[in-house]
Amino acid sequence: MREAMAELDVGVVIVNYNTRELLRRCLQTVQASRGVTFEVCVVDNASEDGSAAMVEQEFPQVRLIRSPVNGGYAYGNNLGLRAFGFGEPGRTPRIRYALLLNPDTEVPPDALARMVAFMDAHPEAGAAGPKIVRPDGSLDLACRRSFPTPEVAFYRFSGLSRLFPKSPRFARYNLTFLDPDQTYEVDSVVGAFMMVRREAILQVGLLDESFFMYGEDLDWAYRIKQAGWKIYYYPEVVVLHVKRASSRMSPRARYEFNRAMWIFYRKHYQATTPAWLDLLVRVGLVLKGGWRLWREMRRDLRERREAPAFSASER
Repeated sequence: MREAMAELDVGVVIVNYNTRELLRRCLQTVQASRGVTFEVCVVDNASEDGSAAMVEQEFPQVRLIRSPVNGGYAYGNNLGLRAFGFGEPGRTPRIRYALLLNPDTEVPPDALARMVAFMDAHPEAGAAGPKIVRPDGSLDLACRRSFPTPEVAFYRFSGLSRLFPKSPRFARYNLTFLDPDQTYEVDSVVGAFMMVRREAILQVGLLDESFFMYGEDLDWAYRIKQAGWKIYYYPEVVVLHVKRASSRMSPRARYEFNRAMWIFYRKHYQATTPAWLDLLVRVGLVLKGGWRLWREMRRDLRERREAPAFSASER
């Protein structure tokens, strides 16, 4: 589906790490897409399960990037975005939209075309995402979210959002009070299927590689909205997300999730948060993320205190 030098509608970036069979099925569904011009780039983050060899042998039309290390989701996506021409001064990418897609997703044949048509009809949209469902048909709650402000994060971590899922106040993080079958402007969609306009990426830049496996999509969405674009949840397109069967996170995943929330908070909210609330946020994250996260917080805060003196000495 590659057209030399021609502008394409979509550049699909799939970051893979040891999910060979899921990736195979994902690529089969993407390659069956119709009504749109596209190219697929798979970034393999140093898998050990033969994923890269499978792509090379079974999908020769797919661009394959073999990363020598597992640098995380943002790192891998940036490799793919750079392959399409983003992040290079003076170069205009030849894709109109970039699509971040998880290897554990399956897309209908018309999904890409319908998302492109929606974005074309909404020039104010910097990004959009579809309705994403789990194998049992339930909604993947991450597919439409509000930013985790200290207040929103408190409602989520305290369990109030689960106790009152229809409350516009308490359930803002996953927006469970909204009709899942209606189109809405939202703060963020999920990086499992996130279509982003070329001009928005050129304006805000690539993903922040400080995030390893969570939070990079929220941060990107925040920057896109800060730049004046809108982000939409578009449920006319439905995508399957084959996530882990258990809802329980591994200790590593729990740490990375809460670490991502710390990075997001530190980057976008901490400077304007009252000291008493900042303390509550940090205590809450440590309770969720453990002492390893506390050590990282202390290092970050120490570096921030030392930064002004270092900068001044360089003038």
